[in-house]
Amino acid sequence: MNTTQSIISVFTLASALSFSALAQDKFSKDFARINAEVQEHSQAYGNLKTATETIGHRLTGSEHGKKAEDYAYATLKSYGFDVKYQPFEVEGWNRISIETKIGSENNLNLINAVTLAHSPVKANVQAQLVDMGNGLESDYASQPEKVKGKIALVYLGVLPGSPAGAGTLHRSEKTAIATKFGAVGIIIINGVKGDILLTGTASVTGKLIPIPAVCIGLENGMKIKEQLKLQKQFASIAMTNFSGMIKARNVIATLKGTELPNEKVVVGGHLDSWDLATGAIDNGIGSFAVIDMARTFKAAHLKTRRTLEFVLFMGEEQGLLGSRAYVEQARQNKQLDQIRFMLNYDMSNDPKGFSTSREEMRTLFTSWGSEINKLDTGFQNLFLSGAGLHSDHQPFLLQGIPTGGAAGGVLPNNSGPYYHSNGDTFKLVDEQGLKNVVRYNAMLSYALANTREIPVTKQSEIQLKDFLKANNLETPLKIAGEWRW
Repeated sequence: MNTTQSIISVFTLASALSFSALAQDKFSKDFARINAEVQEHSQAYGNLKTATETIGHRLTGSEHGKKAEDYAYATLKSYGFDVKYQPFEVEGWNRISIETKIGSENNLNLINAVTLAHSPVKANVQAQLVDMGNGLESDYASQPEKVKGKIALVYLGVLPGSPAGAGTLHRSEKTAIATKFGAVGIIIINGVKGDILLTGTASVTGKLIPIPAVCIGLENGMKIKEQLKLQKQFASIAMTNFSGMIKARNVIATLKGTELPNEKVVVGGHLDSWDLATGAIDNGIGSFAVIDMARTFKAAHLKTRRTLEFVLFMGEEQGLLGSRAYVEQARQNKQLDQIRFMLNYDMSNDPKGFSTSREEMRTLFTSWGSEINKLDTGFQNLFLSGAGLHSDHQPFLLQGIPTGGAAGGVLPNNSGPYYHSNGDTFKLVDEQGLKNVVRYNAMLSYALANTREIPVTKQSEIQLKDFLKANNLETPLKIAGEWRW
């Protein structure tokens, strides 16, 4: 055999092996079983309805949060799973009282506001109010002393009229920047019409911040911005909050792998919610989809080569507390390398494809997606790759573990504006959209747990550093104090 023939033969063999691997990963019959089981017998919608009616909110560390943990445990147990609690103890936070006033120096008027999480236990400040636009570093750079000793007024997202392509940051990162430049308080304007107040953490670390942070409605905020153009405005913020050690529990249901039990695919979503409403969208639709994915595996008598862990995380809203605890325990037990993939479902609804942090998964994800498309053309087989922060995939991502989940979905019934607000109730949930999360992503979980080879592995520190830079995550991670390079 000459050299050319040898190269051709090797290429042909490699192509054949690649084709063979893909052929072995054809799961059409199993996907059809999953599809039928979910369409006919899904309990996600009913379970979520019951939980919102009988538990209410699911704030971590509260009695409601404990009831949610117990509900998830009992439900998964009833499906025949080996279920365990993973307890953790961390510093928790909740609001007690708030009074915010804005106006001229001697005539301050009460304004509707909500405290942002991890604000100080007690605060009572009064100072001049300064408009800091979008609240980015660039808004402070030209006049770094402008906000020192004052209260910053910041828009939550990107202000209308901002330069094309203007980026934004998380509310916690905007709060960190205001603190860095000497602000004594921050008032964040929600971008949603109707005086909708948004809560959520203002801390990048999950620890108490040094200045009070509140959110006000769009109409009030834009009116104040206009008044600031005409004359000085002042603000006072008086608040009390609780901060202390709380106990919470992740809930883990395990389906042990038949051939590779020490290789693990984690399928997770956060069970907790804020306390302004029942958290039906954030993150009822994600966490109760995960519970129903688990039910589907038992009901359809599905086996997997790798172990599947269905994890309901607590404490996501207060700083990814549960997922951080999970990863830290895996690190201490020297089991991080066992986690081959982490799929995260946070406010997922009616997906049209799959997402992942790793572009190398395109061939497998889209090959599985094409099989799903044959069952339902509503699944468009979209593929998105890249990485972001601020959900329970983050602690896994920062250890170099591949992550992924649903892509291309749209929240039901215009529920986006009610994120983290008192409007996040069960009436916003769409039953078929929730079923679609369950069936498509049960298929993805099944395929990942059964594929002959997962073509990505845990990244080295050098690979991870370059990856995070390429995904523009260096700056937010530095703000959060999580950039370790």
